[in-house]
Amino acid sequence: MMKPLIIALPSKGRLMEKASELLGGVGLTLDRTGAGRGYQGRLNGIDGVEVSYLSATEIAHLLREGAIDIGITGEDLLREHIPNMAEIVDIQLRFGFGRADVIVAVPECWLDVATMTDLDEVALAYYARHGRRLRVATKYMNLTRRFFAENGVRGYRIVESLGATEGAPAAGTAEVIVDITSTGATLEANHLKILDDGVILKSEAVLAAHLGAMSDARLQEIVKRLA
Repeated sequence: MMKPLIIALPSKGRLMEKASELLGGVGLTLDRTGAGRGYQGRLNGIDGVEVSYLSATEIAHLLREGAIDIGITGEDLLREHIPNMAEIVDIQLRFGFGRADVIVAVPECWLDVATMTDLDEVALAYYARHGRRLRVATKYMNLTRRFFAENGVRGYRIVESLGATEGAPAAGTAEVIVDITSTGATLEANHLKILDDGVILKSEAVLAAHLGAMSDARLQEIVKRLA
């Protein structure tokens, strides 16, 4: 008996709603257990496809581990949690919703800081003046390290953000942030500005497949219908 193909969908929120609409629009309706509140289900329209409802972050983790075959999540989460993504997962489709940019932002009052090169100079000067590294608050630690290294920024340290990252500079817990933004309104409200070359990633909701499942005809049919 062929093992089921497992597709993971966001368990709640706008991503869940949009994913359900997309699938339903191509004749792939969902039966969710527990009167629509469970974390398992079935995809109608293609035999042998089971559904797992997970958080968007869990979907990225389980795709990396091969515990699920295909999933809808944010590209930012895939690239954060699967550093060697090209060796494990392939983005099959981009959907155009759930858009958000992962950005580097600094206080508006830093008038002479507009680029990553400027930030490197500030970081070195900050260390010389204070004897400690410039703090960067973020939930995107891997993306931050890679982007800062690519741009030659030194003399900083990451502070893991556990709450509203935009508030870190005002709270005095960090000087710089790396976060996601859709409109920039929250950054503006917190008197922060995006560096001119500080867009790390333009993210959106994607359909990603584990490379080990790419030859599965059921997966190929899902992709074909949604394309």
